[in-house]
Amino acid sequence: MMNLQKFTEESVEELRSKIDGKAIIACSGGVDSTVSAALVGKAIGKRFLAIYVNSGMMRENESEMVKEILTRMGINFKMVDAEDEFLDALKGVIDPEEKRKIIGERFIRIFEREARDFEAEYLVQGTIAPDWIESGDDVRDTIKSHHNVGGLPEDMHLTLVEPLRDLYKDEVRKVARYLGVDVSERQPFPGPALAIRIIGEVTRESVEIVRKACRIAEEEIEKAASEGMMEMPWQYFAVFLPVMSVGVHGDRRVYGGTVAIRAVKSVDGMSATYSKIPHEVLDVISQRITNEMKDWVNRVVYDITNKPPSTIEWE
Repeated sequence: MMNLQKFTEESVEELRSKIDGKAIIACSGGVDSTVSAALVGKAIGKRFLAIYVNSGMMRENESEMVKEILTRMGINFKMVDAEDEFLDALKGVIDPEEKRKIIGERFIRIFEREARDFEAEYLVQGTIAPDWIESGDDVRDTIKSHHNVGGLPEDMHLTLVEPLRDLYKDEVRKVARYLGVDVSERQPFPGPALAIRIIGEVTRESVEIVRKACRIAEEEIEKAASEGMMEMPWQYFAVFLPVMSVGVHGDRRVYGGTVAIRAVKSVDGMSATYSKIPHEVLDVISQRITNEMKDWVNRVVYDITNKPPSTIEWE
């Protein structure tokens, strides 16, 4: 059983010995990076700056929520708007591995710029065990290159520090509860954000479509769970597919896109089973998406695949 006091004390001491100057931390507002920020704060005080990068592919109100989280924690932070930079880099890119690597490199270049301004030599990331396991190495197959591992450029000019590298998600949540980090139960959200919930090229329009679909799926699943209709999934979201099909609105023929809903139960993200969402909840999600997004979507499907053989995210 994990000794949370011992882990915290040893982590803080190790961070204090490793970081002999200033550091920046890549902070998305998720549990992994926020716990890392809390540990670094205990280790080096005010000698670090949390950097939140808005890639333009975040969920609705994500930036505002992260700002509130970091403000409540009393963390020194900076928000960087890099929407154009990311979308320009992803133009014409379809392959998911290429997407992840482009996004990983863009993040690092931004962190390098911010580090120069802050005169920092260290980059702290909330990397956890599944990130480097799935990214592969000399003895493991690459399942998918996590942007904070397989997407790192070889010529990175910062010293990388990863205080949670050997932990799994359930263990990180325990540390978060121990530290009083109030995002301990927040569902995972991938570093590449909505880019890997768009199958095919990432465009401003496709980001807007999947952003709206994710909001609707999250709202209805959270509502149903709060009313006791279903168990809250470990992770739940929407994916926009490049699959067009014929539909009808009123008496008018339409030719629209497809949205897939994904919800899973898991402990650590290494394996998962699909959530048994009641049909009446799926019905509401489908009706809302096809009514509120009728200019874009006319078909909604539900993913009933476990991990393995699939991964949780589609890309």
